[in-house]
Amino acid sequence: MLLNDFLARAHRLYANLPALVDGDVRYTYGELNGRVYRLAAGLQSLGLQHGDHLAILGHNSHRYMEVYLATSVAGLVLSPLNTRLSPRETAFILEDAEIKALLVGREFLPLLAEIRGDLKRLEQVILLDGADSDGADSDGADSDGADSDGAGEDPYGGELTGYEELLSTADPGALKARDWKEDDMVYLCYTGGTTGFPKGVMLSQRNVVANVNHSIQTTELNERDVWLHVCPMFHAADYWSCFAFTGLGAFHVFQGKFDPKLTLELVEKYRVNVLMLVPTMINMVLELPDAGSHDLSCIRRVMYGASPMPVERLKLAFQLFGPNLQQFYGQTETSPFLTAMTMRGTVLEGSEQEVRRLASCGQELLGVEVRVVNGEGNPVQPGEVGEIAARGPNVMLGYWKRPEETAATLRGGWVHTGDMATVDEENYIFILDRAKDMIITGGENVFCPEVENVLYKHPEVVEAAVIGIPDEKWGEIVKGIVVLQQGAIVDESRLIEHCHQWIAGYKCPKSIDFTAALPKSGAGKILKSELRKPYWEGQERAVH
Repeated sequence: MLLNDFLARAHRLYANLPALVDGDVRYTYGELNGRVYRLAAGLQSLGLQHGDHLAILGHNSHRYMEVYLATSVAGLVLSPLNTRLSPRETAFILEDAEIKALLVGREFLPLLAEIRGDLKRLEQVILLDGADSDGADSDGADSDGADSDGAGEDPYGGELTGYEELLSTADPGALKARDWKEDDMVYLCYTGGTTGFPKGVMLSQRNVVANVNHSIQTTELNERDVWLHVCPMFHAADYWSCFAFTGLGAFHVFQGKFDPKLTLELVEKYRVNVLMLVPTMINMVLELPDAGSHDLSCIRRVMYGASPMPVERLKLAFQLFGPNLQQFYGQTETSPFLTAMTMRGTVLEGSEQEVRRLASCGQELLGVEVRVVNGEGNPVQPGEVGEIAARGPNVMLGYWKRPEETAATLRGGWVHTGDMATVDEENYIFILDRAKDMIITGGENVFCPEVENVLYKHPEVVEAAVIGIPDEKWGEIVKGIVVLQQGAIVDESRLIEHCHQWIAGYKCPKSIDFTAALPKSGAGKILKSELRKPYWEGQERAVH
């Protein structure tokens, strides 16, 4: 099976059924199929050949999904770009990935102007924004008022091709089909690199198709589902849904940029019943004063993942969304999902062991093998600490142009994730920390999520992050950075004392800073590297 097959099935079986809504734009699956094939033909008309690389930089929209679907049709490799990267990082990716064409949202044109002189390979720039062929503005709540995407001069002085203009002039009859193989790379997704620059993860047709099928099965998706694209579409947390819900003939709803109130309004308006939120998003929804006034009875599944969800906040989320939350764990290198919490395993009231599993990331997905292994690669016993490793059809081909890092990560047929964890007797996996984030203080290991979970137990704490900072005596000591409820005043010593009531003294923060917000990635993960930076400048921190 190839990615093309999902859209082909939808067109064959559901051509007259509604496919999506994005602001004022609505398309059936027949209309979506036509647009995707015109886009694929249009990209080829710009001179892109089978195997060439293109990138997209923009916020969520139906056009973003069309690009995902058209990539495989046109025989191209797509790099979806994180919208929160710096100009320097963006320029590095565009050059490293050998990008020939870029689809870009209007608000990112100033960034492109800043780096245009550094881009030696980029040949074509396509403006995503503007009116669709039926005249409707698809930008919805995030529209900046722009209503034209025709060709013209862009801020960096080159020619822009309009997205809708490209579709209107394309000839699908001229489209040259590619003879895809399952192990051909179709996506080149960039993630954090140990050298300070992002590294490209090569994902094949087989990788993405396997993950789509795993997701459909684990989440029990069906043709009646309504999915909200609210996680950034450049992220692995969302891109699989473009194929899963399309292949089923389900309905897509798009939210340009995350806003917690708008998310709840869209759920109510379109009776969204399946969505994915990262813990940061769930926190923001829970902080809405009127969150409970919205009718969320339509929801049957809230997927969450990308970072640990403190149990205390998870219990509050269950009160709002009902017993419908399901945790997923994975990484870009695994397309992305490896484990999921079954609904059977989600127990709020039960034995201590059953309730404790709320802190786990569940069990391996059907079709994927997941183990927690020691340094020799052997499975650990329950309670012992090891590294999560996995193998299956969803595991990446490797890192783009980085054979040494590929060999270090893919060992013995297993991808080694860098996540430290334990297992229980029924192979529920409990993530302790990223190996690079774990703190060693006075020879003792401190796993940051354990300390963060205790901080979250304090009623005035909204968000918390724990890092290790240098100390002459202990090597590292534990430091907390906390966001409080609006208007709350909490004494640092009292919050440290609160921690001492729950965990051993060496695990407790020695100091706590209060801040209005924590730095986050485009996917909502707290950037601990940014938090550590001021304390480790000029010093080398060991990665454990």
